[in-house]
Amino acid sequence: MSKSARRHKAQRMNSQESAAAAQGAVVAAKDNRGGGVQAFSFGDPEPVLSRATMLDMLECWDNRRWYEPPIPLDGLARAFRASPHHSSAIILKRNLLAASLDPTRWLTRKTFSGMVQDYLVMGNAYAQEVRNQLGGVMRLDHCLAKYTRRGVEPGRFWWVPGYRNEQEFEPGTVHQLLAPDINQEIYGLPEYLSALQSALLNENATLFRRRYYENGSHAGYILYATGDFANDDVDAMRDALKRAKGPGNFRNMFVHSPSGKENGIKIIPIAEVGAKDEFLGIKNTTRDDVLAAHRVPPQLLGIIPANAGGFGDPAKALDSFFELEIEPLQSVFLELNDQLGFEAVRFRQRVKAA
Repeated sequence: MSKSARRHKAQRMNSQESAAAAQGAVVAAKDNRGGGVQAFSFGDPEPVLSRATMLDMLECWDNRRWYEPPIPLDGLARAFRASPHHSSAIILKRNLLAASLDPTRWLTRKTFSGMVQDYLVMGNAYAQEVRNQLGGVMRLDHCLAKYTRRGVEPGRFWWVPGYRNEQEFEPGTVHQLLAPDINQEIYGLPEYLSALQSALLNENATLFRRRYYENGSHAGYILYATGDFANDDVDAMRDALKRAKGPGNFRNMFVHSPSGKENGIKIIPIAEVGAKDEFLGIKNTTRDDVLAAHRVPPQLLGIIPANAGGFGDPAKALDSFFELEIEPLQSVFLELNDQLGFEAVRFRQRVKAA
């Protein structure tokens, strides 16, 4: 191909690129005629209804024998110990309720504690009647809410601990207490679901910090050397950096350069984002979210105040907490008496602190 033909072809290609650029294609790098501001967007379109909100529109699925819960109960059981404030708030409510119980011959404090914990963690509590030979109720047992399923037919419940291990309870012997849900009336949902992501974020922050210290490779930097060094000196520094990494150790390194210049060796940190990840900010923010969801005063959980004023009198906070949270929970379990037809649940009158 002659030089004139190649020149003509190059000019023709530039004309095509210009025409394509006028229709929205990328302008060539050497074309400086476009001096206007260019705007672009990136990222996938976000749906108006996410997958999480779509679950609210689903009904409880059934297999013609029992209904499945709207959310996985094993996930709620694992999340119970995700955050210390989450589990501690639940345990505090459980202990206060169990301590206020006046045990009867049908219901022991141990059985009641298990029911309370299931109600606070799962949003459901189940009590099973244990009857004698004449059909009278001898005692009430606690059925784990994680494995109890409500039957399709009214008054029937199933015990489903695993695959192909299901067993039906005797009809009419299991009673359910549930926390109300706005989407369905078959199973209850716990009240802390709005703060569950905060509890998991609190756990993730702790695990990240723990792995950071267990890793031992804290040399998150670039060693930038511009001085005149011999090859042996560079190898020596490389070996010293390799030996500086160890499990859980911070080690120092000394470099001596007799003929070096100022700023001949620089350390440029690259892992500073991981070291300064606002760990305390994440922990405190997620803690406040969890305590707000459980409505527990921080002084009742042994949290140290950050200011000099403190949180106030713990006795007054306990009185308010008992009146606003524990007494409403007592009324929930008193509904079991209406289902049984006799007084199996009874609470003692609380005396406020002087």
